[in-house]
Amino acid sequence: MKIIGIIPARFASTRFPGKVLADIGGKSMIQRVYEQSQKASALSNVVVATDDEKVFSHVREFGGEVIMTASHHQSGTDRCFEALGKQKESFDYVINIQGDEPFIAPQMIDELAANLDGKTELATLIKQITEERKLFDPAEVKVVYDLQMNAIYFSRETLPHLRGIPRENWLKQHAFYKHIGIYAYRADVLSTISALESSALEKAESLEQLRWIENGFKIKVAITDLESIGVDTPEDLEHARKMLDRF
Repeated sequence: MKIIGIIPARFASTRFPGKVLADIGGKSMIQRVYEQSQKASALSNVVVATDDEKVFSHVREFGGEVIMTASHHQSGTDRCFEALGKQKESFDYVINIQGDEPFIAPQMIDELAANLDGKTELATLIKQITEERKLFDPAEVKVVYDLQMNAIYFSRETLPHLRGIPRENWLKQHAFYKHIGIYAYRADVLSTISALESSALEKAESLEQLRWIENGFKIKVAITDLESIGVDTPEDLEHARKMLDRF
């Protein structure tokens, strides 16, 4: 399988504008994501997709491959689709790598890529939840899946609900999983899902992957033991700077 890694990098983030250019130990966040992604053995190419001239110029300056995309995209998925269409060569799959995870492990990308066999339409990673505070945190998206390792549903609520069991005992009674926000799309499927209208469940949970499930697409999930650090706020950035020596 020929796979391209695309890193959507929108400058005007709602919660933290300009975060992709924030400095972390002498390198910008987007540079760290790019360099980590390049270490993944499964990727044939890595490119940043942005709508901002500052980001475009910065990526060029550190020697990265970058492409300009439109400013109207509502999601990284849509930006990935435009970026794929501007490539000079064809790819079987696209892996959407979050531009705000400066320490993403290359092994995570390879773990996801291992599930891309031509039949898989969409894929993503999940990780078992081991902390009670994360189990009931709406910011941690939970997922349940079927016996074929296809996602059944994603929610900000805790899934499944354990009837008749005190919440403090839930982790002892059942294995819960959170979503790791890295996606793989088969190229033809990416074209199709980018044209879909927003769905009712997507609007309710503010989770775009529910649109795909509602429209009948299968999302393969793979369990990882690895963790990544996302930067959504200035406080997250300070945390990432403190964590630098661990990576």
